[in-house]
Amino acid sequence: MRTPILDDAAALVRDAFELYADDPAALEVLSDLDRRLREPLRLAVAGMVKAGKSTLLNAMLGEQLAPTDAGECTRVVTWYRYSATPMVTIHPHSGPARRMAIRREDGRLVLDLGDTPAEEVAWIDVGWPSTGLRSLILIDTPGIASLSRDVSARSTSFLVPDTEPSSADAIVYLMRHLHASDVKFLESFRDTAAGGSQTVNAVAVLSRADEIGSGRIDSMLSAGKVARRYERDGELNSLTLGVVPVAGLLAESARTLREDEFASFRELAHLERQSRERLMVSADRFVRPTELTALSVEVRRRLLARFGIFGVRLAAALIRGGATDSSQLSERLVEQSGLNDLQQFIRLQFRSRAGALKVRGVLDALQRLLRDKPRPGTDAIAGGIERIYATAHTLRELSLLSRARAGELPLSPADADAAERIIGGAGTSTSARLGLPDTASTAEQRERAEELLATWRTLSQSPLAERATVDVARTVIRSLEEAASELVPAVPAAGSPDVVLAGGPLQRIPERSEQQSEQRESPLRQQNLPDEWAVLAHRDDLQ
Repeated sequence: MRTPILDDAAALVRDAFELYADDPAALEVLSDLDRRLREPLRLAVAGMVKAGKSTLLNAMLGEQLAPTDAGECTRVVTWYRYSATPMVTIHPHSGPARRMAIRREDGRLVLDLGDTPAEEVAWIDVGWPSTGLRSLILIDTPGIASLSRDVSARSTSFLVPDTEPSSADAIVYLMRHLHASDVKFLESFRDTAAGGSQTVNAVAVLSRADEIGSGRIDSMLSAGKVARRYERDGELNSLTLGVVPVAGLLAESARTLREDEFASFRELAHLERQSRERLMVSADRFVRPTELTALSVEVRRRLLARFGIFGVRLAAALIRGGATDSSQLSERLVEQSGLNDLQQFIRLQFRSRAGALKVRGVLDALQRLLRDKPRPGTDAIAGGIERIYATAHTLRELSLLSRARAGELPLSPADADAAERIIGGAGTSTSARLGLPDTASTAEQRERAEELLATWRTLSQSPLAERATVDVARTVIRSLEEAASELVPAVPAAGSPDVVLAGGPLQRIPERSEQQSEQRESPLRQQNLPDEWAVLAHRDDLQ
């Protein structure tokens, strides 16, 4: 859906086309900017080597399209976009693009560069008829900090180029543990991708989360606690909008679960309890020759390779808990993997802001073009860019959100938390901005909006408030007014008191109790697991 901010940016790009009609290099840049405004949000998947980027991308797509081995194609930036018919195109650094033959093995798309070295390929473009690609362009990048400097440089130059904005609108950054190199890269991406508007447009994924608990049935609970610790980390908090634990291998395999695999899991689930626990005490024990199960060693090896020991244990537990067919098991495994939480996060934080995120990148690139190639007429376009930055509330929200995540708001901690939520820090839906559950009625939302508007208007009109505080309050008020405008009937204007006492705390939404927070954030859902497996969620019996 087109929005005014997209239309305004597109008009500036059209003006620039006329201005640079005689400059082929500038026209190439402008063509990319025009295409960027018209196409879906560009979401890059990045991280260190062996972080599980391609595996997660396959899980998000629900198909095995991204290569997960150590082949040549994993060393090249690869774009995945929607296409009515499958097509794969290689774009070399020099020379024309060429089509690649479509080939699949065991359900997995095979990307083969043939005799072309990876060093000579700029990027690979995969068009695929996947519904998940209608609203997102997913970009798979080579591992950062690779043993090969050339491979690492390809990701770095694409995501954080030295002389131009990033080609990605937002990023999913995978990490197994928080290292200084992770922080350094995220800082570079923020500074490069955010451009003049400055924002936080990254989410961190605690990948291979099931390995944190050594594959125990409660591994995702442990991963969730680690993720919340990372979220509170000062450095990471200012660079990402959140940290989500995901068991990528389980998510990918669950979305492509086969009937023969379900039959094997059912066989394991129906084993006598003692035999089942002995068989699955470790990955090594699971693939040893044994009389405990009729499943062959080869079948068990394939299950382990596809699902990991955590997935094997969980699948058997879920079948015992009531999953009666492959569809039910697939759905419950995906839920336990954390993939749904990540996709919900992407929808709330990135897709809902797609227009603003795209415009931010386009305006930054357009500013650089005007600066690098000044000529008569560029001042008018530069003025148009400044007007968009000055008047587009969505861009002001992004800028303020960046300051909020960095702890730079001139407000008390409680008020800063409230401001961050209202400008979309927890999502851009009306209920999220107001700090209410999704089930809140229109009347409840309207009442909360009226309360918050009165409070923030009082603060903005305080004679003792500093200018910086007033500016923040006005942006928050605008966000509240836009949220309130979606409620019917419209929220009436709130009057201001004659006497204003400065320094009083804003009305705060009641904090969740620790137990409520644990219940909301825990990825281990209530799946009616059998008693012995529920107990294992709090024991180390499977160590």
